Amino acid sequence: MALALDATAFRAWTQLCADALSATRAEIDALNVFPVPDSDTGTNAFLTFAAGAEAVAGLPAETELPDLIRAYTDGLLTGAKGNSGVILSQLVRACFRSLPIGGRISSADVALSFVHASDAAYAAVGEPVEGTILTVARAAADGAQRTAAAFGESTTSDDGRSVFNSAADAAREALECTPQQMERLARAGVVDAGGRALVVVLDATGQALTGRLPQPITARLPVPNTSGDDLDPHGPSYEVMYLLEADDDAITGLRAALAPLGDSLVVVGGDRLWNVHVHVDDVGAAIEAGLTAGRPYRIAVTHFAEQIARRPRDGRAVIVATTGDGLSGLCRESGAVALEFTRDEPLSSAQMAAALSDASADEVIVLPNNPRYVKLFEAAAQAARHDGIRVAVIPTHAQVQGLAALAVHDPGLGFDEAVVAMSSAAAHAQHGAVTLATEPGMTMVGPCEAGDVLGVVSGDFAVVGRDIAQVAGDVLEALLSPSAEMVTIVLGEGGDAAVEQQIQAYLRAHRPDVDLVVYDGGQENYPLFLAVE
Repeated sequence: MALALDATAFRAWTQLCADALSATRAEIDALNVFPVPDSDTGTNAFLTFAAGAEAVAGLPAETELPDLIRAYTDGLLTGAKGNSGVILSQLVRACFRSLPIGGRISSADVALSFVHASDAAYAAVGEPVEGTILTVARAAADGAQRTAAAFGESTTSDDGRSVFNSAADAAREALECTPQQMERLARAGVVDAGGRALVVVLDATGQALTGRLPQPITARLPVPNTSGDDLDPHGPSYEVMYLLEADDDAITGLRAALAPLGDSLVVVGGDRLWNVHVHVDDVGAAIEAGLTAGRPYRIAVTHFAEQIARRPRDGRAVIVATTGDGLSGLCRESGAVALEFTRDEPLSSAQMAAALSDASADEVIVLPNNPRYVKLFEAAAQAARHDGIRVAVIPTHAQVQGLAALAVHDPGLGFDEAVVAMSSAAAHAQHGAVTLATEPGMTMVGPCEAGDVLGVVSGDFAVVGRDIAQVAGDVLEALLSPSAEMVTIVLGEGGDAAVEQQIQAYLRAHRPDVDLVVYDGGQENYPLFLAVE
């Protein structure tokens, strides 16, 4: 059966990989004992693939497959976190570079892509160590080659999917053997965390290609180590990461300069964009090497002992993802930390992680207010929990749900009680919105043209019209229930006061028992947000 890539399936696959790593990140974090037992491999792998999925999700629907792949691999490269995240990004990048995009993909093509991916990963690592993700990647390549060779020159039985499944099976078998190749894994009774992350990605890909569901991994999971007792006293103290703009011929010298400084050296990328990762004691020398090679930026330095140690914090913080100056101001007035985003400048995983770290609180409640941000905040929360911070991510999908939750937050309540109260308020806030179509398309209620007014009810397009006030009334009617007590509307950027007056008139005529609260949110693209409680 011929194997081919298309844009729709590729978009779905990017999200499937991120979802699979999200579901397994706690398990993979707990496996993390090499190279540093900082319990973050699963979180880093998820954040890496989430960055790639974000890059694809932000592109227009008509984007061609080659441009989607380029955006995805660049997103993985620039968003890669940690040693394993950087290696995973290189594996995917090399794999796609070897596949014929837009044409039929043979079994030999699939096998060759695995070989090139494994070779690129080994070449990227300063001192390759067996019993790691590298071993698992090479086993996958060997498995793919064996099956591709069995097809030989046949064109009727050639099946790229079978080759891929063989690669995934070989990777799984190699993962189970990693404790036999590394004493540290054997002592802990675990498989390699980076290798496990690769198997998760391969399983997700196999599911996308064939529908085959992943088989469970049977491996004892330790309690994540947060004491720092397992840190090698003779090993480097710092992790240094940065993106680097540099000519390709400067990388050999960069590797030579960085290799004597420490270990876990990984340099991946190409076409003048590189991601550099190394563990060192001399942070300045590592950065200076980057300056000699080109222009380093987004420099991140982590002190392992500080990362693992629990930092003293006090109080509780509420972090809210907001859009619009008015909504941000409302949240700050309520004592919350507002993380502002727009359609053109969405929140990044790094911003979310930094917000949790900078909150300086031992309890944090997060209101994502966007379905795309829930899992990303969950990953950031997992990392924060390793620092001893209690974090709850309430899965709010709309700004008005966040307002409802924030309105009932009582700092005097215990953490669990506050989370329950806020979760209940958010869940009981029926939400809708009014926006404008920017291009022709098909909605759940029929076609729309550019300039049409679209009414959204609980996240789905439910009304198509030409008048904002009329569509807002239809949305409100769909949200109102006999038990409704209050309607909240948030006016967008350049909001029309006449719409507010028409809603007031509607409520006076049909539901005089319902109160109306109006805020100036200032959000772009949405003339109105609505909520019914």
